[in-house]
Amino acid sequence: MMNFVTRLLSRGEPIITEARVGDAAAIAAIHAASFQRGWGDDEFRQLIGERAVVTHRAVLGHKLIGFIMSRVTAGEAEILSVAIGPSWRGRGFARPLLDLHLRRLAGLGARTVFLEVAEHNTPAARLYRRAGFYEVGRRPGYYDGGATALTLRRDLG
Repeated sequence: MMNFVTRLLSRGEPIITEARVGDAAAIAAIHAASFQRGWGDDEFRQLIGERAVVTHRAVLGHKLIGFIMSRVTAGEAEILSVAIGPSWRGRGFARPLLDLHLRRLAGLGARTVFLEVAEHNTPAARLYRRAGFYEVGRRPGYYDGGATALTLRRDLG
């Protein structure tokens, strides 16, 4: 019975809204499952509470399944982190989350968005390129384990 309910809920599209401070623990859990060094609940609480930080969450049923977070300043934005929970990846949920977030950043006056992604993170790099990001730099050995970070940019026009 539980598998049926899980399949039923997973068929819909996630609802994307602005995150609240109360989402910090769920966001931290997704971040920890997605990155080598996860940020803690307190770090996310502080960031979500910052005026210059914009955070969106994707919720499916009653479960927070993904998030995206950016800092906006002086007409530019930097995507600080984005992740979809491991069991929800590969279902096309990241693109609508990214698209809505970029529209919000543009609405706040950001004309350019930057982010960094590990060179070997092929699914993420493909998502960003399809969304109009292009490479503007590289940081060899930037990540733990020596991975190269690609610096990507998108102009919001």
